[in-house]
Amino acid sequence: MPIYEYQCRKCERFFEKIRIFRKEKDSVKCPYCGEEGADRVVSKFSSFSKGESSSSSCGGGSTRFS
Repeated sequence: MPIYEYQCRKCERFFEKIRIFRKEKDSVKCPYCGEEGADRVVSKFSSFSKGESSSSSCGGGSTRFS
């Protein structure tokens, strides 16, 4: 099951939710304020290959949850 990122329309906070594909378009409730209808946002991702050094930049990844 994929993990989707959402942003609440009311409180504007970001959160993640695991969704099954057949329910991915259903309304999502904000866990912080309870508002229905949060917007799904495009997530950034990062990955490292075995050959990359630890000093190299990955160029991705969300900083919203740090």
